[in-house]
Amino acid sequence: MNTKFAHNKAINANSNSPFVKFRSINIGDCQWTEGFWADKFKQAETIMVPHMGELLKGDIGHAYNNFKIAANMQDGEAKGMLWHDGDFYKWMEACIYVYGINKDSALLTELDEIIAVLAKAMCSDGYLHTHNQILNKPRWATVCDHELYNGGHLILGGVIHHRVTGQTNWLDLSIKHAEYLYEVFKPRDQELARFGFNPSQIMALVELYRETGEKKHLELADIFVTMRGSVPMELHDSVPYWFTGDQCQMKTPLREETEAVGHAVTGMYLYSGAADVYAETGETALIESLQSIWSSANERKMYITGALGQCHHGAYDDQNMIHEGFIDDYLMPNSTAYNETCANISNAMFNWRMLGITGDAKHADNVELVLHNSAMVGISADGEKYFYANPLRMNFGQRDYSDHCDCTESPDREAYIECFCCPPNLVRTIAQVSAWAYSLTDNGVAVNLYGGNELNTKLLDGSELSLKQVTQFPWNGSVSITVKACKAEQFDIAVRIPGWAKGATVSVNGEAVDGVKNAEYVILTRQWQQGDIINLELPMNTTFVEGHPRIEEVRNQVAVKRGPLVYCIETPDLPEKTNILDAYIASDAKFDAHFDQSFLGGMTTIKTELLVRQDNTQNMYDEVKKPAWESYQTQFIPYYAWSNRGTSEMTVFVPVVWK
Repeated sequence: MNTKFAHNKAINANSNSPFVKFRSINIGDCQWTEGFWADKFKQAETIMVPHMGELLKGDIGHAYNNFKIAANMQDGEAKGMLWHDGDFYKWMEACIYVYGINKDSALLTELDEIIAVLAKAMCSDGYLHTHNQILNKPRWATVCDHELYNGGHLILGGVIHHRVTGQTNWLDLSIKHAEYLYEVFKPRDQELARFGFNPSQIMALVELYRETGEKKHLELADIFVTMRGSVPMELHDSVPYWFTGDQCQMKTPLREETEAVGHAVTGMYLYSGAADVYAETGETALIESLQSIWSSANERKMYITGALGQCHHGAYDDQNMIHEGFIDDYLMPNSTAYNETCANISNAMFNWRMLGITGDAKHADNVELVLHNSAMVGISADGEKYFYANPLRMNFGQRDYSDHCDCTESPDREAYIECFCCPPNLVRTIAQVSAWAYSLTDNGVAVNLYGGNELNTKLLDGSELSLKQVTQFPWNGSVSITVKACKAEQFDIAVRIPGWAKGATVSVNGEAVDGVKNAEYVILTRQWQQGDIINLELPMNTTFVEGHPRIEEVRNQVAVKRGPLVYCIETPDLPEKTNILDAYIASDAKFDAHFDQSFLGGMTTIKTELLVRQDNTQNMYDEVKKPAWESYQTQFIPYYAWSNRGTSEMTVFVPVVWK
């Protein structure tokens, strides 16, 4: 082990960042013990990560083959998308998080073998992009080659690998690649300004700076932020026409931007990277812009599931073609909603960083929302099939899904998606969520996420803290947190009251705490002792939710929500041959939420009565007739769990019959 580098062991090692309020715990400090997240992590450990490795190391995913070919270890052609190297690095990162919990030496052995191949594939000056190397293409010739996207995930993977293992074999490659990028981009050549359009490298460079203390990595991250929107919009040979507008956030300099625009993933990666830069520099212009962008994305363009990216193809204004991204405020289609899994995850990534900067519970609320809905829907119950796009309605009569050759808008989860960016992104997220459950504060710890777990960490003053959390969240709102070990001096335990938990109560050792408000952290300050117990009761009422009046597509429709979970209705729970658009719900419908262990591994479903319309408009416009209704006893299921019982239709929003 090279000891000249820090060994922080945190995903976002912001323990020394001067402009944050919440700081990360180390990877492995929190471990899930039972319930929802424990089950998901175990599945990631035993199924998701191994299965994905088989895909990416074999001839289906071909990613590992590309590295071996680039390293002259075997013959062959470059296959997969141009960003496939990055997909492979994300899978490797997931392996590291799993190792951080289970300490399985076989994972390290496998990674060491792969890292040796990466080292052989890397050029002597630090450049690594397998497609371009195999095809002998010139570097930095085509914007869409995703050279920086791949490089960002290469750098971040090496940093995380070092934090968890203490080894430098991958970190050395990260540093070599970052130093190469510094030499290329430090001059700020205008011809290269658009090459960072898919900017995983900004977050990665900040983490590399935090790991090594080398200021030029932070300088380069800031250069990439500044280069966005810094060049004239005229076309040149290497820039496709859609790069001339907001599609890749290059029309307006970031420090002047006030809206979430363009491609949802590249946007949220950019905003996340800029948030990391702010955490180190405290630049006022950056945080003011990021707060405005957050409001635009999360308050006017976000779906009820926490998803982002309203359309696959569309237009933002008369100068902007948009692909996989943001369009106008409150323009929220359901069946054509794109909501790429990566965009949803990157929404959580951005909110996680804004939580660190501000300590505001609304950001943790959004992380929770994404994780339980628009992220988790991206993978099947068996952990082996994937969604890329995540609409809020699937209706075969309204839309033709027969031509989905790229699998990004498939009516069913796919075993392999040619554009494979989302699956490893989701699996690495599931593997690391325990590190988001708690944050360190100036005088203690904050509880961000709920799930059965044990925390063994050190506060910022170096004192040891051990907590045990017992809960069946998100199925039940009762949470018990027991202090297992702590220092004798007074410190804070801040517990988050979710925005949806109206009427929540908190008690310490049976004594009620005053001033509990939803959408805030309750700061409990005292001289804690071993055996102290914090109890939270978060009301899990089943409620109707309606959209803003400007969301025309859901006018006179409602969604069903319980706790952090958004629910949906699926055709397996309707009469045979019933179209999803024939399902209505009465405004006075009664709900019966109960945990069903036999349903898809165990989850809470909601029994209720729907009204099924017997006749409906068949033409584009028809004369109105009084509909005939049939009452039908059925169930709503969590949105993330749909499409696990065969090909089906689904909707989140249901028309309401007011009574």
